[in-house]
Order: sequence, then structure tokens, then C-alpha cells
Amino acid sequence: MGLFDFVKDIGKKIFGKEEEAPEALKQHIEKDNPGVHNLQIAVKEGVATVKGEADSTSAREKVILMVGNALGIREVVADELTVSSVGTAPESAEEAEFYVIEKGDTLSAIAKRFYGDANKYPLIFEANREVIQDPNLIFPGQKIRIPKQS
Repeated sequence: MGLFDFVKDIGKKIFGKEEEAPEALKQHIEKDNPGVHNLQIAVKEGVATVKGEADSTSAREKVILMVGNALGIREVVADELTVSSVGTAPESAEEAEFYVIEKGDTLSAIAKRFYGDANKYPLIFEANREVIQDPNLIFPGQKIRIPKQS
């Protein structure tokens, strides 16, 4: 589970030139820090390599999505983005699945598809708050987490 594909020409514009990418992506993640420490990012030819320690599996996934959903990133390598075993409850790696938003999708339609209830869209929004700033502003090609229902 170390390599994640994304759409390079779609996403939030976080950096201009690739040489600016590591620092800009790091600042972007630290602004809404989902629970990651000792973060290091390198970018070469649209491939971001992310290293550090996440507090949980969901924090790890959020960092990967925050980096991958940036305009100009086509892959994220996260072999060295580990999950801390100190001070956190064990979390299953199967807790969420990923979904690539398609043209015409809404969070309500995605919730209906995965949960059978459009009104459960806040579950998806909350699980992706670092990636989706406004539940009405999602875009085709964006990759998000679909958490399992409790």
C-alpha cells in the first residue's frame, strides 16, 4: 500500500513550480494537520514521496489524499509514512475505501451509493475535511475516503 495514483492535471493549486512543491505541500498539510509528525516530502516529475509518522491509519490516508489531490501530482509514494503505535487505539487498514469523484457526483449521491442513504453525506464530508473544504465543491478526478459506517 505504498503507491497511490492521482490525476495530475486536476486538483487544488498549491504550488507553481515543482521545486516549490515540497515546502508548499508540507505547509498545506501542517495547516490542517490531520495527525502527522516529522513530515518530509520530495517531488520529482509529478511523483511525491511522503515520509513521516501518522497518529492513525485515517491520518495517514488524509495526508496521502491531501498531497495527491494537489494539481501537478500524479502519484504518491508513502512506503515510509508509518502509523504510530504509541498512544493510539489500533485501527484497521480496512476502515475506509477510496473513491474517485466522477462528473455529476455530489456527496449526497455518493452517500446514497455507498450507504443507501443520501442524508449520510456528512460522514463522507467529515472523513475528508482536509481535502474537501466545502461539501458543495467537489470535482471530477478528486480522490476521497469513504469511511465504513459505525
